[in-house]
Amino acid sequence: MRIAVASRSFSRHPVLRAELLERFPGATFNDAGKSLAGDELIAFLRGHDGAVTALERLDESVFAALPELRVIGKYGVGLDMLDLGAMRRHGVRLGWTGGVNRRSVSELVISMAIALLRHVPKGNLEVRAGGWRQLQGRHLSDRVVGIVGCGHIGKDLTPLLKAFGCRVLAHDLLDFPDFYAAHGIEAVGLDDLLRRADVVTLHLPLDASTANILSAGRLALMRPDAILINCARGGLVDEAALKAMLTDGRLAGAGLDVFAGEPPADREFLALPNLLATPHIGGSAEEAVIAMGRAAIAGLSNAEIPRPGSEVWRAAGLKEDQ
Repeated sequence: MRIAVASRSFSRHPVLRAELLERFPGATFNDAGKSLAGDELIAFLRGHDGAVTALERLDESVFAALPELRVIGKYGVGLDMLDLGAMRRHGVRLGWTGGVNRRSVSELVISMAIALLRHVPKGNLEVRAGGWRQLQGRHLSDRVVGIVGCGHIGKDLTPLLKAFGCRVLAHDLLDFPDFYAAHGIEAVGLDDLLRRADVVTLHLPLDASTANILSAGRLALMRPDAILINCARGGLVDEAALKAMLTDGRLAGAGLDVFAGEPPADREFLALPNLLATPHIGGSAEEAVIAMGRAAIAGLSNAEIPRPGSEVWRAAGLKEDQ
């Protein structure tokens, strides 16, 4: 097959590049390092049978313009950049493996929770500005943590939190009674979780049902001493409302690895001392990058047309009739 790698990070990774070339000699890489979209993406992929993509948006217009494109190897686990319905209509197969970066994201969540509970972002800013005062924080140990979305990452995060003695609440549209029982998790409604948790962490796909799921009204349910972490997808949280709550002290802190618009433009928001912001690095641990890349390579040879009811269909938040 003729393979094109649209992903910039995959293209510049020497190990992944070599392993792809071993299997698919002559593959084309995005060596220009450009963020490809629309007509530029179509031009780059034209003439290829398969592609490795990450954050590139592939929709109806892309598949319609590229009838020769037959398979996508997904680098990363997010599916919001792929129109699975359009892939199905055009007979394009998808190689995707869920959860390959779960430990990378889980560890980032733990690090954010500890940093925010101990006022690390604020303390760091104060010391850099010449200040020196001790800030009294709180342990992660024995706190109540609410996991919103108990898929691959939510399930991986649970035993890590249990090692700290945390009480875990979970909210998911699906029920996982065996997993909940095995790990002592309490399944609750979303509003109840928001009211009770010391730490709320989001692990949801972004779709029509989850967009702005933490609206201003829902955020207001959280306690003033609680913290919010989003290492899932931008667009799940009303960022304007979150900014106001952090500014007014109605929420103790927030850790955001993802934003509705990336990179975020609100400098005032980013400068808040109780906001810990990172540049979408949840899956950027060395081990996760290798795992995601190898899954994408394997996916070029082991792919299926997305279909309603499949794991990938559910992971994208699509219903059976969509």
